Amino acid sequence: MASKREQVILRCSECGEENYISSRNKKLHPDRMETMKYCNVCRKKTLHKEKK
Repeated sequence: MASKREQVILRCSECGEENYISSRNKKLHPDRMETMKYCNVCRKKTLHKEKK
């Protein structure tokens, strides 16, 4: 049986650095993922969006 979860890469919206790898259920959440995470390059919490 195929997995319903997919790996996503989260990219900082300010500097463009790819900092995090996460997973999401693509059936329950078909939209792109957005979350506030800490960016080591910016040295602050910024909005991270899913890279496609």
